[in-house]
Amino acid sequence: MEHVYFSYSSDKKLIEDFNLKVKPGQRVAIVGPTGCGKTTIINLLMRFYDVDSGSIRVEGKDIRDVTRRSLRESYGMVLQETWLKAGTIRENLLIAKPDATEDEILAAAKAAHAHSFIKRLPDGYDTVIGEEGGSLSVGQKQLLCIARVMLCLPPMLILDEATSSIDTRTEMKIQNAFAIMMEGRTSFIVAHRLSTIREADIILVMKDGHILEQGDHEELIRQGGFYSELYNLS
Repeated sequence: MEHVYFSYSSDKKLIEDFNLKVKPGQRVAIVGPTGCGKTTIINLLMRFYDVDSGSIRVEGKDIRDVTRRSLRESYGMVLQETWLKAGTIRENLLIAKPDATEDEILAAAKAAHAHSFIKRLPDGYDTVIGEEGGSLSVGQKQLLCIARVMLCLPPMLILDEATSSIDTRTEMKIQNAFAIMMEGRTSFIVAHRLSTIREADIILVMKDGHILEQGDHEELIRQGGFYSELYNLS
C-alpha cells in the first residue's frame, strides 16, 4: 500500500498517506478501539472500495488492473459474522472447492478441529443445516467457516479474531486452527484481544480512522504510546 488516501465521505478525512509493505508469509495485525477503521483496511484490500489516491499492489500489480473475482480468489476470509447456506455440512464446505475429494474434506475439517463435532451430528457430513447454521453454536459455525477456507487454502488470509461469545475450549481450537492455516501465508488479522497477536510481524494501531503506530509488539511497547496503553489495559 503506497501513499493511500481514502474516506467514505469528502467532508470526513479517514486514511491519509498510509504506507505498508508486507512480505509474503508475514502476519499483519490490525488493532484499535471499536469503530476505529479496522474494517476499512480490509474493504480496501478486497476492493469493496477503491482508494481515493495512491495504490495497493499485490506482487507488483495494481489491484485495479485485475478483476475483483481473481483478486478475491486469492484471499481466504473468516469473519466475525459467519456465512452458511441452507444445505448439508458437506455442501457448505464444498463452496470453497467444488471438486474436492472426500479425503480432502475430512483433512480440512480435522485441521480446523471441526471433524469431531461434525461426526456427532445426526447424519455427520450429510446433516442438513438451515440458513445461518440452524442449531449449530457460534463456535461450531466459526469452525465450519475455518474448515471451508482450509479446503482451498489461498495464498492470503483475512481473519477476524472476534471470539467474544465462544467458550474458552472452542476459542483455543479456533486459535489453533488459525495458527495452522496461517503457516506460510500472508495474513491480515483484525485483532480484538491483544494477547493473541504478540507474534505478528507488523501491528497497525488505529484510532478514529487513522494509523497512529506501526511496528512489532516489542517496538510498540518500547515506544510507550497508544498500543502500549491498550496492551496494559487488556
